[in-house]
Amino acid sequence: MIAILACLSAALAIGAGAFGAHGVADPKAAEWLRTGGLYQLIHAVAAIALTGVARGAAALMLMGAAIFALTLYAMALGGPKWLGAVTPIGGVLMIAGWLWAAWTFGQR
Repeated sequence: MIAILACLSAALAIGAGAFGAHGVADPKAAEWLRTGGLYQLIHAVAAIALTGVARGAAALMLMGAAIFALTLYAMALGGPKWLGAVTPIGGVLMIAGWLWAAWTFGQR
């Protein structure tokens, strides 16, 4: 299930990045879409790589990437700017996922 969600996350990230590059006139919105897409794509690939080794870390990365990227996407599409205060929660979850992965590999 994590691998399926990671693949869907990667597809969304590519779509967001493409929309930011070609479908948005506002430079700030384009930047939010690009940043969200980049982080989401990186963590989707990392989650796929970790699926067989550190599923918990992979799930945490996907949750963090979703919160991080989706809040940026929402703001880029006209959502409330207070969502920017939620974005760092996703970043903290992504960092926690990487730390969990490091701990898992250190136990081997």
